[in-house]
Amino acid sequence: MKELSRIASAIEPSATMAIDTLFKQMKAEGQDVIGFGAGEPDFPTPDYIKRAGIQAIENNDTKYTPSSGTVELRKAVCQRLKADCGLDYAHTQIAVSNGAKPCVYVSLQALVNPGDEVILPAPYWVSYIELIRMVGGVPVTIQAKEAAGFKITPEQLAAAITPKTKCIILNNPSNPTGMMYSRAELEAIAKICVEKDIYVIADEIYYRLVYDGEKFVSIASLNEEIKARTLLVNGVSKSYAMTGWRIGYVAANPDIAKVISNYLSHCTGSPSAISQKAALTALTAPQDSIEEMRKAFEERRNYMVQRMNQIEGVSCIKPEGAFYVMMNIKQLLGQERHGSVIRNADDFGSLFLKYGKVAVVPGTSFDAPKFVRWSYATSMENIEEGLNRLEKFLAGQTV
Repeated sequence: MKELSRIASAIEPSATMAIDTLFKQMKAEGQDVIGFGAGEPDFPTPDYIKRAGIQAIENNDTKYTPSSGTVELRKAVCQRLKADCGLDYAHTQIAVSNGAKPCVYVSLQALVNPGDEVILPAPYWVSYIELIRMVGGVPVTIQAKEAAGFKITPEQLAAAITPKTKCIILNNPSNPTGMMYSRAELEAIAKICVEKDIYVIADEIYYRLVYDGEKFVSIASLNEEIKARTLLVNGVSKSYAMTGWRIGYVAANPDIAKVISNYLSHCTGSPSAISQKAALTALTAPQDSIEEMRKAFEERRNYMVQRMNQIEGVSCIKPEGAFYVMMNIKQLLGQERHGSVIRNADDFGSLFLKYGKVAVVPGTSFDAPKFVRWSYATSMENIEEGLNRLEKFLAGQTV
């Protein structure tokens, strides 16, 4: 038979999904394993949102919608962006799709020609680099150091831009690091993007999960020049605990929005009509449930960071948003635990799962091989027990 697509064959499986799958398999086998790998809230979707989905089914709102989403949902997105971020968009500038990940993909498709370079700050969410490759783009990574709060500097960005650079993917707050850029930091980055005329794919899916009283700033809100170059990706998955409903959206200037809409009309068609009704309620109803979840995440973050930094051999910095902690394992590299040498995060992750019965995500797939990612989107009980097991594992004990 003829060969398969070289582009498709080169795509690596998602490491986060692989860890979660193995964790679930072990759990199904009856093993006492705790998972810190999944990037989704452990809270159920709020009841009033679920009722909206049920009502949609009962009202027979189960047909195709426009490929970019219903007009009422796109208008609700505009209202939410105005209320939360001070952004003005027309509903025709919004395209709704099956989650934020497809929105990043279709944004890349709208911008990138084969051979175009896409700047990607590292550590990065595992799917970004594969999505760039899937559209024929060339990833250009910039290392954001832990000492710099896992944020790139304007100087790093300027040095990475070449005549082939088309855009940068900026995830803020970040998965996997939880870092968040300040207004001043965003202004410096935006200035360079405007001067060099490159686009920004701004993945702001965690924008409602920010801690310590800090205020989130959308890069698109800084001025009209950067807004025109920004493809703002967001959705309802993280803030409203609606990961399985699969609703994300992208906001862009009219020309880009039209290209995205045309692309969606052929590649995916409309998102679930039922999920769109639920998302409409999520965006337009009182936002109290979001604050309740945010407070719970902040409490968990505080405990995890404090406790982790008390354990010999590991450390972490305090994330400002999302629900992840990047644990530094540099002190453990080259050491032996449970009969094996820990050479990198993959070795640590495998040994910790086998002997500690805890699933974390090795930072290798995030281009951070000396770190592992913990998600605190789980109960405080699990967090306490997981860190107890970390202490035992590092002391050479098994669970």
